Amino acid sequence: MTQHFAAIEGLSPLDAARSETVVRIVDLKRRFGQTPAVDGISLTVRKGEVLGIIGRSGAGKSTLIRCLNGLERPDGGQIFVEGREITGLGERELQPLRRRIGMIFQHFNLLSAKTVEENVALPLKLEGRPNAERLKRAGELLELVGLADKAKAYPASLSGGQKQRVGIARALAARPAVLLSDEATSALDPETTRSILALLKDINRKLGLTILLITHEMEVIRSIADRVTVIDAGRIVEEGPVWSVFAHPKSEVTRSLLGSIRPQLPEQLAARLRPSGREAVLRLDISGEAARRPLLSELATSIPGRFRLIHGGIDHIQDEPVGTLFVGAATETGGIAAVIEFLNHRGARVEVLGYVADNV
Repeated sequence: MTQHFAAIEGLSPLDAARSETVVRIVDLKRRFGQTPAVDGISLTVRKGEVLGIIGRSGAGKSTLIRCLNGLERPDGGQIFVEGREITGLGERELQPLRRRIGMIFQHFNLLSAKTVEENVALPLKLEGRPNAERLKRAGELLELVGLADKAKAYPASLSGGQKQRVGIARALAARPAVLLSDEATSALDPETTRSILALLKDINRKLGLTILLITHEMEVIRSIADRVTVIDAGRIVEEGPVWSVFAHPKSEVTRSLLGSIRPQLPEQLAARLRPSGREAVLRLDISGEAARRPLLSELATSIPGRFRLIHGGIDHIQDEPVGTLFVGAATETGGIAAVIEFLNHRGARVEVLGYVADNV
């Protein structure tokens, strides 16, 4: 059926599969007293997609996740999982649906009295699967997450990263349709975080698994997500492909969250900025074609003046070049307006940060 539709629409089978909706949330609302934790959120997660949901502490991220896995009852709106509306289901009806939603947690939530193998197999035991089937599946998943040699170990003997790998394996035991990750790397050091994110991306590729990632760290979004949704005060304030949102953040919340990973003007130079001076200091945000072309060379040959790179650089996100450059521009009187027009015409977003009296 998927191949039939792919032929009609001109899509490959992979693209057609990715167009299938796994989770759809429509105008979801959840209040605690007079405080709206989730205030009219609507979003869609497609098959095989990694969707990152980011926001500051208290933005409503965890409440959204708890509504999705049935631990919170929303006050309004609808949630569809694989086409089935779940908000009106009773606890008994929710049980089989919860097995379609895997969950990994910040603090691992492993049972200390059970071995690694038993922890991974626990969801299958709760389903009533035979012991041999449970152990076979646990062995396959421990191999997948690189812990086949730890099957008989207990959680107390594992590092934080190993515990999270066990948590991921357990979440995959029942072959879920979607994997929810709630701040799963927040308790880990940076090196371990990178290894866990690489594992999740590898699982996403190998299994075509849909992942919904809750975090407050933009570096996590940058590393793994295909698309990002930014929420604040229970509402979506921005969403789109990760590279696009990183290149051109529209909301103040997004710009603030990006502050830790986007290049910033060095403090010693920022302290020297004045309302006027000999040299303007410009911030250029560029992406796509604008980031591929030799902007400063083109600028120097088109407009009289002196131009130099002060700070910044180009990164690649989802194979798209995205960069922030801080440029010094010394021109004739009124020439800065021509510089800005020239750069804007070539796709750069330009901000005059201030002026300095001499070279820096």
